[in-house]
Amino acid sequence: MTVKSGIRLEVRRAAEEDAGKGLARIHPAVMRALGIVNGEFIEILGGKRAVAAAWSSQSVSQGRNDIAIDGEIRSNAGCGIDDRVIVRRVIVHDVRKVVLQPVTNISLNNPELLLAKKLRGRPIIEGQTVRIDLIGNTVTFVVASIEPRGTGVVTFTTEVILHDTPYRTEEKKSEELSIHYEDIGGLSREISLIREMIEIPLRYPQIFERLGIDSPKGVLLYGPPGTGKTLLARAVASEVDAHFIPLSGPEVMSRYYGDSEKKIREIFEEARQKAPSIIFIDEIDSIATKRQDTTGEVERRVTAQILTMMDGLASRGQVVVIAATNMPDSIDPALRRGGRFDREIEIGIPDRIGRLEIYHVHTRTMPLADDVDLEYYAETSYGFVGADIALHCKEAAMHALRGIMGRMKEDQEVPAEVIDSLMITNLDFQEARKGIEPSAMRELYIEIPEVPWEMVEGLDAEKHEIEKIIEWPVHRRDAFEKLKIKPPKGILLFGPPGTGKTLIAKAVAAKSRMNFISVKGPELLSKWVGESEKQVREAFRKARQSAPSIIFFDEIDALVQKRGQEHGGSSRVGESVLSQILTEMDGVEDLSGVVIMAATNRPDLLDPALLRPGRLEKHIYIKPPDQKGRKSILQLYLKDLSSLLDEDIDYDEMAQEMKYFVGADISAFVREVKMNLLDDIFTKPKKPDDVPKISSDYLKDILSRQQGTLDNQNLEIFESGAWALLFPRSKQQILLRSAYILKQVERAGLITELSPDLNERATALRDMTFWQDKDFSKIEEHTNQVEEALHKQINKNKPFINSS
Repeated sequence: MTVKSGIRLEVRRAAEEDAGKGLARIHPAVMRALGIVNGEFIEILGGKRAVAAAWSSQSVSQGRNDIAIDGEIRSNAGCGIDDRVIVRRVIVHDVRKVVLQPVTNISLNNPELLLAKKLRGRPIIEGQTVRIDLIGNTVTFVVASIEPRGTGVVTFTTEVILHDTPYRTEEKKSEELSIHYEDIGGLSREISLIREMIEIPLRYPQIFERLGIDSPKGVLLYGPPGTGKTLLARAVASEVDAHFIPLSGPEVMSRYYGDSEKKIREIFEEARQKAPSIIFIDEIDSIATKRQDTTGEVERRVTAQILTMMDGLASRGQVVVIAATNMPDSIDPALRRGGRFDREIEIGIPDRIGRLEIYHVHTRTMPLADDVDLEYYAETSYGFVGADIALHCKEAAMHALRGIMGRMKEDQEVPAEVIDSLMITNLDFQEARKGIEPSAMRELYIEIPEVPWEMVEGLDAEKHEIEKIIEWPVHRRDAFEKLKIKPPKGILLFGPPGTGKTLIAKAVAAKSRMNFISVKGPELLSKWVGESEKQVREAFRKARQSAPSIIFFDEIDALVQKRGQEHGGSSRVGESVLSQILTEMDGVEDLSGVVIMAATNRPDLLDPALLRPGRLEKHIYIKPPDQKGRKSILQLYLKDLSSLLDEDIDYDEMAQEMKYFVGADISAFVREVKMNLLDDIFTKPKKPDDVPKISSDYLKDILSRQQGTLDNQNLEIFESGAWALLFPRSKQQILLRSAYILKQVERAGLITELSPDLNERATALRDMTFWQDKDFSKIEEHTNQVEEALHKQINKNKPFINSS
């Protein structure tokens, strides 16, 4: 086609940030062929005529023969995605006056100034529709007339007149259907699937006739509440220009015999007469429940009537049924087969990229300040669905509005300069975030504090192992797929209390930006048969929906223990829960994108089946910090008091004196330092300019009143309990022999005085066995030396021992 008559291009979806701006993205080569530059206007000819401002395409995926326009322009041009339209240059004139009519009743005080500002710079023609955001609500207007007539552009001098009466034509669609694909974020895959199932059969039925097959007749959308199921159905109806009939359960149900079935028949008959039509059944589980589980006769008849209408003797024609539910397992199985609901599409919880798209959709008409970081909120909104993000944006706008309430006077119009100065800042988003809980994981979700990875000190090797298991499969997926590596499913963190097991779990969740589900044992256990197992299934189902995610079982030994240890007459709930967890971890259903973390200080109580490969296969011992680790932890916690600390504090000496302290003990010690500091400030007399200082003696005095969690005996118990999980049997034998010889030395010391050489060698061996990193050749060598020295000691003191 020549440039003079126009160029034929294929319609594509617009980017979310371009929606509602009247823009058309085309290839720079096409712009050169049309003889236009960025910002000039083009005419788009499909079934109808529309105008838009042309801008060069920014997406590498957009081809040379593509034009990306939003749903508003597609509707005005009478075309849909994948259609071909003719694009040509158009000459526009300045509009002196434009008359707008809303499609629904609105109540606003003198909105003309706001409408003129929103329309400024946009091309318009008579009869086109424009969507304008007014105080958080999107309202659709129709351009009733413009002066002079033709194709014009709204300028600073254009007079905007708003009619009070709504615009009405036979073809007018309801206001709630003025929704397009660009208004939906984070559902690109789902949109492509539903277009394939619904939009193409309704718009191009001849393709299916040529193939000799029936077009799909039904789609079931399922997923957590607030993920966009209803919104997606409305967008499809709007895009294909189909007659849309919403069907609500309470409206159908009637107490009169046969009345409910009659209403369903009438709805399907209306859809058949006004085809192409879409019947949308929201919350279908409320009216089409499983007949074998339903006691009411009305519910059984309603379900049977829906089954008959969807796949009965009479043809439905171009009628597609879309149903939405968050309880797909409650629907009658007869509905979930081919010919009725041909395809089931899961509308899951959005990931980080999806959440960012949704934030862009809901904030594209908001006056955002420069300090608003939407990427940060997208990363930290664990478990948020679209409805939660929409609420977050709306609450942020309301918080900004409260800031100007004092400047507004009753019964007076808001000054234009006040409206123009209104901005939504990062503080507004922070305050709004505090009152919002994620819908997708409300039953299981915990608010994770922002625990920086750097807050975990003294555990560098353990942190590296956890990073490899949790972060690498998510952020370095290509390398795992190339080498065909299947990452471990579970991690067991075990060690003495207070060493930082739970802290590591929170820190890794914050660092990896994965959804975090915390499962607490007492909340799972129930006296009702099967209820505990149901809660386990629900936790894993939520984790699969929100993948990539982490399920964290804290103190897992309280929830599941070795099977066969139940006493007579006691409940077997623990064994049932364990079996359910084992099945979920390594059953038939794939656990893709989900990592299980568990923490305990009693690994000896856990069932061996839980610790095998494929389940909690990676065992990481969170040992008590050594002197270097204690020093790092102490410096980390004392960082808040850096301005008050003397420069001569010897951290190495302090760490040496904290030999039996774990991380929780050091945290408690620093807290005690701060409390003593407050006590000194508030109770002791001081000069006005006297700034307290914390000396080394001050810290040592407080430390002398503190006690560590561990001692030699406790440490050896925890350490020896870890050997079975950490080392192969050959190395376990070396450690167990060393521990046995040390126990013999201890018993000999109770009978007779040991030589200094034996004491020295035994102390060194104890440190190698229990405190230091394991060097098995040295441990074996020192064990032989201590055993030899012990035999010499016993032989030397044999007469004394025998007489004793």
